[in-house]
Amino acid sequence: MSDDLSKRVEQAAQGITPQTKPDERRRYLGSLRERVYVRMNNAEVKDSKLTSLFLQHIDDFKGYTILINGNITDDGFLGDVEAACSKKNIPFTLVNNETAKTGPEDSAVLVVSKNAINRQRIEIGQVYAPELPKTELEAPKKKESFWHKLFHGEK
Repeated sequence: MSDDLSKRVEQAAQGITPQTKPDERRRYLGSLRERVYVRMNNAEVKDSKLTSLFLQHIDDFKGYTILINGNITDDGFLGDVEAACSKKNIPFTLVNNETAKTGPEDSAVLVVSKNAINRQRIEIGQVYAPELPKTELEAPKKKESFWHKLFHGEK
């Protein structure tokens, strides 16, 4: 305990402050999970339907900042996001530090807030779920009376 305390005092004297939730910051490109509005991973960036869905809802991201993994290999999507952000005056940041990983489940694009928003669902497929197919409602069957069943039998 005293070693931790002396180490902490020594770091504070040097101006070094410990980082909160370092594992979470590595996963979310330096941000925290509680600040994320929408997330796309590196595998989702390669899906044209999801990328067009992201670009289609770019107006929803006003007031947020977009963090882009600078190490992703899909330059077309990267350029499209940068162009759309510039056109709509949405701030974006390319992240090229140690948090920008290229695994399929690592973050590629994040829409983040400056303050905590604590959204339960942040994956793009959950935030903008595909529209369910519309089916015709069947007319409810007319309920037959007891007497009809008694004299005419069940069909």
